[in-house]
Amino acid sequence: MAQMNKKWVALCSAAITAVYAAGYFTTETEASSQSLPQHTQSGIPTNHHKVKNTPQSQSVYKDGTYTGTGNNRRGSIEVSVMIRNDKITDVEVSHYAMHYSESDIGGLPSEVVKKQSAQVTNVSGATYSTLAFQEAVQNALSSARRGSS
Repeated sequence: MAQMNKKWVALCSAAITAVYAAGYFTTETEASSQSLPQHTQSGIPTNHHKVKNTPQSQSVYKDGTYTGTGNNRRGSIEVSVMIRNDKITDVEVSHYAMHYSESDIGGLPSEVVKKQSAQVTNVSGATYSTLAFQEAVQNALSSARRGSS
């Protein structure tokens, strides 16, 4: 009887492995055949296809200064993001009420300008401050998007 149970375990294991492998290869084949959009430094997806140049497709952001806030259990942060010619030109922390020192995230505003994105590198030891900062910048950029009110 023990011999038969071992055969069933081996057979079931082989069947599960075969199903998993078939699913993996099918997914891998489909993924490699699809043309996925490429991302520019600003984090905005672009395709290799020609895009008709219209005023709305040329720029993503409206010029101006936009405010965004980020909150979590460690406090809140408010930033001002300046946009000129569809580029982030400056980011300033206008209000900081987080648990840790503002100096911990002092390099993040310049990183946003450099990357042209709210997706900054996490500051070790100031994860909550980093996340709140990212949220604040993303909120400001959402307000700056063309088509938003």
